[in-house]
Amino acid sequence: MKRVHVLVEGQTEETFVRDVLWGHLQASGVHVTAIIATTKRLKSGRKFKGGVAKYQQIKRDIQRLLADRSAAAVTTMIDYYGLPADFPGRGTLTGEESCYERVKHLEREMRADIRSQRFLPYLSLHEFEALLLTSPRHFAATFQDQQIATHLTTMLDSVISPEEINDDPITHPSARINQLVPGYKKRLHGPMIAGRIGLNAIRQRCPHFDRWVTSLERLGRSAGPQAGTDVPKT
Repeated sequence: MKRVHVLVEGQTEETFVRDVLWGHLQASGVHVTAIIATTKRLKSGRKFKGGVAKYQQIKRDIQRLLADRSAAAVTTMIDYYGLPADFPGRGTLTGEESCYERVKHLEREMRADIRSQRFLPYLSLHEFEALLLTSPRHFAATFQDQQIATHLTTMLDSVISPEEINDDPITHPSARINQLVPGYKKRLHGPMIAGRIGLNAIRQRCPHFDRWVTSLERLGRSAGPQAGTDVPKT
């Protein structure tokens, strides 16, 4: 069984990893544990968790998790939307790339900056809520309002995958959801809806997410990276 630490943005992602990903990956020989990113540390030692304000905060958490030599790998589940300005690779994007090209570029730059073969970066495109838009029917059933499904279906007609719904401050996935469903509470409803949709259905509609899960499945089946080994990339 390969142990993998998942650095997540907040409690929603922590619950999603525990309730949706954990059982599936166990069957592939991977034991995942979610750790919420630390946003602030006081001199007293007190920590504040959740959200991403600066890349250096993320980097410190990743390096701390990589110091656990019993872990075969460390990965992330952090929203592409709202990444801090100091994130590796942001300054070299041209704006002409597709959303998939942009997110892959940032993940490559992040891995190059961390310099560890045990690090497997993943950025949610464009944010966690995109996964919930996979099934308007399940989303609507949670709030017992069929009109929600109608509105979400119409919104999704313009994209191939809900992952393509953009990172504009007004139209990113959670902004659209909050406009449509004022009672939506991310920490409560997010993992619940994802669980009802099911991992397989989400993977079929969200190719970037699917590639991440596939990489974790392969880790369980492969001989490496091994716990306790770490050859920096040059």
